[in-house]
Amino acid sequence: MAAGDYRAIADAIAAEIAAGRLAPGQRLPPQRRFARRHGIADSTAARVYRELVRRGLVVGEVGRGTFVRAGEPGPEPALAEPGTARVDLELVVPAPSAQAGRLAAAVSALGGPDALAAALHPVGVTGTPGLRAAAAGLLAKADWVPEPERILVAGNGRQAIAAALAALVPSGGRLAVEALTYPLVKGIAARLGVGLVPVETDAEGLVPGALAAAHRATPVRAVYVQPTLHNPLGTTMSAARRAELAATLRALDLPAVEDCVYSFLREETPLAAHAPERTVLVDSLSKRLTPGLTLGFAVASGALADRVATAMRSGAWTPAGFAVAVATRWIGEGAATAVQQDKRQDAALRQEIVRDHLAGFAVRGDPGAYHCWWELPGPWRAETFVAAAARRGIAVTPAGAFAVGSGRAPNAVRLALATPPPATLASALRTLAGLARAEPHDEEPG
Repeated sequence: MAAGDYRAIADAIAAEIAAGRLAPGQRLPPQRRFARRHGIADSTAARVYRELVRRGLVVGEVGRGTFVRAGEPGPEPALAEPGTARVDLELVVPAPSAQAGRLAAAVSALGGPDALAAALHPVGVTGTPGLRAAAAGLLAKADWVPEPERILVAGNGRQAIAAALAALVPSGGRLAVEALTYPLVKGIAARLGVGLVPVETDAEGLVPGALAAAHRATPVRAVYVQPTLHNPLGTTMSAARRAELAATLRALDLPAVEDCVYSFLREETPLAAHAPERTVLVDSLSKRLTPGLTLGFAVASGALADRVATAMRSGAWTPAGFAVAVATRWIGEGAATAVQQDKRQDAALRQEIVRDHLAGFAVRGDPGAYHCWWELPGPWRAETFVAAAARRGIAVTPAGAFAVGSGRAPNAVRLALATPPPATLASALRTLAGLARAEPHDEEPG
């Protein structure tokens, strides 16, 4: 069989899933039976299954099988009316609809021909003076305010992260990350040819001593870290831990990429305040305001800023002029601050719903975060639980999606709380709690 043929088979299975002929939670046949059915070698069947896992269409666990992940649900899922989408507890995307009224005025103001023409001009990685001044105020935390001239602008937060990593770590180099990290960073690193080195964490996040030990064992070129509301664990570093990490970066002569996309939910002095010469702070408007019309920010100084700016330009990660114009108005007119406050209250409400409906389980989450970490009760395994939840029209993320390295992923799932309406979230959590109290063998698909 030609090398690409296994992808054609995977495409056919993907089409079956998209059409609903393979429903969320449905178990695929064992690989040997699949191979015989399709007249292919066992090794080719294995490649098909690996490709489906890579695309995020199926999940599998040794000894239990391979299951279709939650997508568009089949007929009449437990928590959705016929024809509606699944309950999405996978993606941390705060719904913008509740804040649309606050944001609409700035967009309307650009509807005139002159204003629109000005907004459609191309913009470079330095944005505009007005945006940088506005962003400096928005990104300020506690006693730290970035200098406007240190702010670079990308199309979104993901592009800002990619530019920072590309600037700091050459192809073939290594990047230190928390042992459980943001999955997007895993994908960016793979595309850049960067190897990831997992570093131990504790209740406050990345452990500086563990970073030093990992660097001695396997030298790294930079560190990617989430000091505030770590995704997926929800941990936040104390000021003392941030100062210790800054001292470690200096001692090891390492730069850091500080991901602050959830920092708007808490007032914490960033790592960048402790080591500005070694830190590229990354933030965005996606979570703060809306993912549909967003910008990414990178705050850096000196040579770091020059390298990140070059990476942004070469990667075509520059912002759109219209987004720059809208964002400048959103921030300058106070809408961004108002929406941020709304979302803090919304996130706190959703955490209360979690405490009400998952009481008694090992759930970790900051009281103001939009996600939480659930260590599942035995004998449940994460992938099996994900598949069982999918059969009820609920999408959750297994720990394996965040794990770095060859070690076994924790037996846990992350719940993203931002997307469903509160009543739907409560209903979903009640269903998941009942599922967790059941025995896995009771949930085997027929």
